[in-house]
Order: sequence, then structure tokens, then C-alpha cells
Amino acid sequence: MWHHFSHRRAGNTIHMKRTASFFLSLLAIGLLAFAPVSGLEDVISSLKTGNATELAKYVDDNIEITLPQKSDTYSRAQALIILQDFFAANAVKSFEVKHKGDNGSGQFCIGTLYTKAGSYRTTVFMSNRNGKQLVRLIQFQPL
Repeated sequence: MWHHFSHRRAGNTIHMKRTASFFLSLLAIGLLAFAPVSGLEDVISSLKTGNATELAKYVDDNIEITLPQKSDTYSRAQALIILQDFFAANAVKSFEVKHKGDNGSGQFCIGTLYTKAGSYRTTVFMSNRNGKQLVRLIQFQPL
């Protein structure tokens, strides 16, 4: 009788381990499904350092850019040049996030870009495209 009980107990332990492993796998897949694909934190990081080349990696094929003197829609290649010029002319010191979040169709961030030439209220909107978060709009408004 003891032999039968110990064998049954060992079977239950194996079954419990398999069940726990299965649920942990489901949890991991679920967390990955809801994790941001990429982008917003990297965009914030590139704003903090004024790195237009890094920022351009997350720009969609076309992007709306608003600067103090102009606003237009640009290709990714044009956006890189415009952002490089803006960051070079303003010498970025830092970027402070005021608010960020997810609006269902993408991510957004509002903050203050501090430069040697002044401060700018900065707004970034990203949308999901082919499984990646890409910048669709960036605005720099003088404070």
C-alpha cells in the first residue's frame, strides 16, 4: 500500500511541475504581448542627448515636424537633416519628461527640451506600424 501511495504522490508532483511550467510560459507570453514593442524610451534618450541620428531610426517614412519658424511633413532623410540642424543650432542640454503614455493606437510623450538657446515644449506622437512604434509627429514650441 505504501508503494502505491508514494508512486501516486510522485506522479502528482510531476503533474504540478508541468502545470506550473505551462502557466509560467503563458504569463511570459502575455507580458511580452503587452510590452511596448520599442521606441518611446529610445526616442526620449535621443532627445536628452540631442542625437538626431539615433532619433531618425524611429521616424516613420513621413513625419510632421513643427519648429519655431516652420512646420511641414518631411521624409525620413529630410527629417534627419532638419533635426540635426535644429539640435546643432540649439545645443541640447537635457530633456525632461512631463507626461507620457499610450493612447491606444500609439505612444506619446510631452516634455521640455532644455537647450543653450532656450527651452522648448516638446511633443512626440508615435504610432504602430508593422509591429514597431514609429515617430509620426514631433513639435518644438518655444517656452
